[in-house]
Amino acid sequence: MWVTDDEHRRLLERCQGKQLAAWMRQVCLDERPARIGRLPTLSPALLRQLAGMGNNLNQIARRVNAGQGSGYDNVQVIAALLAIESGLTALREAVIQENRPDDR
Repeated sequence: MWVTDDEHRRLLERCQGKQLAAWMRQVCLDERPARIGRLPTLSPALLRQLAGMGNNLNQIARRVNAGQGSGYDNVQVIAALLAIESGLTALREAVIQENRPDDR
């Protein structure tokens, strides 16, 4: 939707500090705002591990995109990617399990 700068300013004034898009959906479409789910909190150590995995992925992607390496290197890349996938799967399951309410 296109609006002038003045119209945008007036819309921002009317939404009274709420997120403009959410306010417009509520007013224009008569919709209730969607519930925002709580994201799980992660420990700093876990975030560092994830950042390290991301750095490794970037290095792998750079090498693959540059066409560097032999067939043996490609096998190593595939093995590294499989290890990363396995680690991420285990991490995802651990986070889900940790944030699941106790059924007792």
